[in-house]
Amino acid sequence: MFNPLSLLLYVLIIIFLSAAVKVVREYERGVVFRLGRLIGAKGPGLFLLIPVFDKMIKVDLRIITLDVPAQEVITKDNVPLRVNAVVYFRIVNPNDAIIKVENYMQATSQIAQTTLRSVLGQMELDDLLSHREKVNRELAKIIDEMTDPWGIKVTVVEVKDVELPEGMKRAMAKQAEAERERRAKIIAAEGEFQASEKLGKAAEVIEKSPITIQLRYLQTLSEIAAEKNSTTVFPIPIEILKAFTNK
Repeated sequence: MFNPLSLLLYVLIIIFLSAAVKVVREYERGVVFRLGRLIGAKGPGLFLLIPVFDKMIKVDLRIITLDVPAQEVITKDNVPLRVNAVVYFRIVNPNDAIIKVENYMQATSQIAQTTLRSVLGQMELDDLLSHREKVNRELAKIIDEMTDPWGIKVTVVEVKDVELPEGMKRAMAKQAEAERERRAKIIAAEGEFQASEKLGKAAEVIEKSPITIQLRYLQTLSEIAAEKNSTTVFPIPIEILKAFTNK
């Protein structure tokens, strides 16, 4: 015969077990409070809680990716920028992450934003653009030190985008173009200088051995004939050149 009391007992046992038996994954920890007092972090695996008296908060121990919203920054040389970044961190002490800060995600985001503005505001634009790795290391060091009491370990900070004003972009483009023109002129000048040196040495050789100008004359005739594929007649006898080479 159906016994309502037994059914009620079964229901109570199921409710008790569902409230008492907890399972956390390998990458999680359960921070347990008993009547408001910290018991400690449990897991991974299966463990029991005392219903009504115990409360558990799960904490993820995997690396967390936190996007830092774009910040308005004025560099040391008075250039306004919009800069955003990304922070990679993980929880190394679940107890501190829960009891020492109300919301560790929001707190870390705020620290990252203020640190980004502070550090970049002390740098000049050229240093920011040319020493990005150094800036990333400095940001990671400062944010890690400030979040360490919360049981957080900051592993990497990356400045993603540096948005320049349009006027500054045009000025930098003009500067880059002027630099390219300067290098081209220097290369051309070096080429002219080397060519003049070679011509000077060739003149010295001709002066010491006049016969070389006759050989050059014959070589020129051969090159012209080969290129035009025709007969080229010079009305000047080669003996006339001797008058110039014998001086």
